[in-house]
Amino acid sequence: MDLTENQCQEFRDRGWTVAPSVFNSDEVQLLSDAALQVLERPGPEVGREADGSPHVSWGMHLFDEQLAVLCRHEDLINPSKTLLGNDVYVHQSRINIKQTNGSVVAWHQDFGTYHRVDGVPEPRGVMIGVFLDDVTEVNAPLLGVPGSHKEGLVSTASLDPTSPDFEEVSKYRYDITEQTMARLVNEYGLETITGPAGSVLFMDMTVVHGSTVNISPLRRLLLFVNVCPVDNRGETYERAEYYAARDFSAIVPVGSEEFQIAG
Repeated sequence: MDLTENQCQEFRDRGWTVAPSVFNSDEVQLLSDAALQVLERPGPEVGREADGSPHVSWGMHLFDEQLAVLCRHEDLINPSKTLLGNDVYVHQSRINIKQTNGSVVAWHQDFGTYHRVDGVPEPRGVMIGVFLDDVTEVNAPLLGVPGSHKEGLVSTASLDPTSPDFEEVSKYRYDITEQTMARLVNEYGLETITGPAGSVLFMDMTVVHGSTVNISPLRRLLLFVNVCPVDNRGETYERAEYYAARDFSAIVPVGSEEFQIAG
């Protein structure tokens, strides 16, 4: 899959673009099965809700062959190389599941943590999101501030030790302050990011985003493969490998045939 020029321009202008129908229903099912198995792991790579149910798993490509192949899939990697103008490596992969009455994800930039904690020097990278459920306005979609990536790193952000998921999820997440969010939304607006299962989101990793509680009975399962150019590698190793890369080699893309074999 190649992004159209309009999609590339949308990425540059708004900070993201959504490509529909990248994966078919069989592939979505393969990925869903693999993701749910990883979420059953008992290790520290799985963050949990207050009731013990999984909310997120970091480093999915380290724990499942199918998900490892996904992180090299040509329909994810080639568009990212086009957008970034360079070969890429996976800085972080993760599974996010929004179940009924689960966690809120406060306003943040992924690059905020990657820069402050992992030592990624420059705001150059792509968050690739694979939709394994239909994501609509009713099941707590990502909310993004279009154009916020043009500001680079938002400086007014801080850790919140009072957050209910601090020890499990948010201890490395730098939340955007209310005052800064009010300014950003007043200037740029705020939008939902939706699409049918099988769609792929390409988002600049400096876009300010978050999500609210899912009060619907509809699950929202997403996979994220966050990539950086090979010349923009992390320089500190405070976090475990499932949070932040140790392998900075350029990804060699693989096609759908190898993806199906892994399944």
